Amino acid sequence: MITTIRPSTHPLATYINRLENGEALLPDSAENLVEVVGILKSYGIVIGAYSDNLLYIANHQFLELFPFFKYFNGEVNLPKLLRYWWHDRINYEYAEYCMKTMLWHGGGGLDTYLDSPEFTQLAQQAIQAKIKGNFPIQALNKIFYNFLPEQIRLFAYYSGLGQFWRVMSDMFLDLSNRYDKGEIKSIPQVVEHIKAALVAAANNPITYSVKIGNEIYDIIPKSAGLTFLADTAVPYVEAIFFRGTPFFGVVSYNAQAHQISSNQAEFAYGALYADPLPIGGPGIPPTQAMQDMRHFLPEYLHEIYRISCRGEDDLRVQICQSFQKSMFCVTTAAILGLAPYPMDTSNIEEKKANRVYLENWMDRFVQSRLKEVNEPTSRECQLFPERKS
Repeated sequence: MITTIRPSTHPLATYINRLENGEALLPDSAENLVEVVGILKSYGIVIGAYSDNLLYIANHQFLELFPFFKYFNGEVNLPKLLRYWWHDRINYEYAEYCMKTMLWHGGGGLDTYLDSPEFTQLAQQAIQAKIKGNFPIQALNKIFYNFLPEQIRLFAYYSGLGQFWRVMSDMFLDLSNRYDKGEIKSIPQVVEHIKAALVAAANNPITYSVKIGNEIYDIIPKSAGLTFLADTAVPYVEAIFFRGTPFFGVVSYNAQAHQISSNQAEFAYGALYADPLPIGGPGIPPTQAMQDMRHFLPEYLHEIYRISCRGEDDLRVQICQSFQKSMFCVTTAAILGLAPYPMDTSNIEEKKANRVYLENWMDRFVQSRLKEVNEPTSRECQLFPERKS
């Protein structure tokens, strides 16, 4: 009885073979493990803060047309305002960038639901309750009748992404705790931890309601059937890991220059494709995330960055490189979790189905930075050997 299939001829067959053998897209090494767990700890803290703010905006800034203090989470005072002006704060703008990228690219059940008659009806009920007695806004709503419903679509994504990041934050911080206890000792164990957490949260309901006056108004009721994995996690991976948006100043938005595809499906500006070198430049949104993560680096990872050739001069670039490695681990977990059959199946037809599934994924990785993150990292300083330590 035949239980094996022919080796893949795909250009990235090496990685297909890895996944089929229970390995990850990122090589298993001591350095990769430290980088991935350390950066995910920092990222877990940051997206936890992002989640809190997105949910605060969704729940407490609903249809506020001028939310001047939306990043303050309801705590407005002079010391906090001064820190804000000094830029000593979390960059919640990056969370909104991710949210708007998800809204723009769409996909998944959340996007479908927001175009449904049920959503339209619920949104109108909330709008009428919110603008009752507000004659200028009532007039605005009559003239621009799509404006407020579109704002509610935006708030639905605030809430959806906030709920998604809450799960991911807890997952990454739990990973860090397990690493500190000596329970996580390899990259495959990191992937398994993430995959198990994704599967456990897969059917968590995604709901959203707001309080207007003394009444609660459903925007995304439980009856809509939206869930964590299919309706927030998968669209997030598609929009943020793969497609993304072109960064201003890096490519031309001039249509005649043809530097940006007119087809959104062809976008390849996500986290898995991005060259880390522009990180730190003005106008590059991920710079804000790297800036946030630098405040929460565990000491064991921060020390690795310090002894690199440039020390902390290119800290954000080094953080981005580690972050990219970690995202390939998260992507590995998603690939394995969504596979049609277990990778260790002995059924030849199931193996073939898995092979087709993996080759379709690899088609998308051809132009990514998968090969770069698989290259050994050299932190030796050749030009300035006196900087070694």
